[in-house]
Amino acid sequence: MNALRRAGEDYLAIRRACGYLLRQEARMLTSYLDHLDRVGARRVTVDTALAWATTPRQADPSWWARRLSVVRGFTRYLATIEPDTEIPPQNLLPRQSQRRTPYLYSPAEIAALMTAASRLACPLRAATFTALIGLMACTGLRTGEAMRLDREDVDFDSELITVRDSKHGKSRLVPLHPSATTALGDYARRRDGLCPRPEPSAFFLSGARTRLNHTNAGSTFAELRAEAGITAPTGRRQPRLTDLRHSFAVATLVAWYATGVDVPTRLPTLSTYLGHVSPASTYWYLEASSELMSAAADLLERSWQAGS
Repeated sequence: MNALRRAGEDYLAIRRACGYLLRQEARMLTSYLDHLDRVGARRVTVDTALAWATTPRQADPSWWARRLSVVRGFTRYLATIEPDTEIPPQNLLPRQSQRRTPYLYSPAEIAALMTAASRLACPLRAATFTALIGLMACTGLRTGEAMRLDREDVDFDSELITVRDSKHGKSRLVPLHPSATTALGDYARRRDGLCPRPEPSAFFLSGARTRLNHTNAGSTFAELRAEAGITAPTGRRQPRLTDLRHSFAVATLVAWYATGVDVPTRLPTLSTYLGHVSPASTYWYLEASSELMSAAADLLERSWQAGS
């Protein structure tokens, strides 16, 4: 193993010790180091980083920026031990924000999605997607978090869900409303009646009696969305399953503003519940929702009136 690859492993180890998973980043960094071997380069330069980052040529510029950002992070570390390392400038292939505006489901639309799910031809699939949509809508779980749940992660007695090793390697407890606990219990009994001897330990099972994955969940949700008659505004991408998480967060904040709650003091609680690393991540929802902006403005106006 050459010095650059050892440095790459050390860099990844340090960042993982800070809680980052870095699965994709590790693959990218290995690919870049392979590129250096192919071109016979013995040190990291801006030219080699740029040449590697902009392949394939037909890729979106945001993908090039993502690739270069991985090298940039590594070079900042490497420059502390190899002074001749060149760090790609920050304004070279700047990464534009690609975070898409979420679709915010109304309570009626969520009910329509669950009704459509209950009508799926496969009984197990129908039960699973009805429960999955309901859980995501009332807890704001990430899609992957919900699909990774094992049976032991749902504690009916304590009304708690344990989310294990989620984003940034963190785990958390998610309290459930009694109605959600009841609905999940009904699903578990229905699931076990339809599939008494499942192979996986998954809480949510697909129609094939396997753990859900993003492919089957995404295709099924597209089918349910069409059945429920939910479409995106002109010029926007179609609503996704993960938008249930955004809808939960925004609905919670709107309710707080409407009741005059001191939102800044409550925000860390919501951030923890959602599994965000900081309230700053949660505040993004404020920018993403005109309804939420309006609620915040109303609260501000009321505070001005009270003080006048």
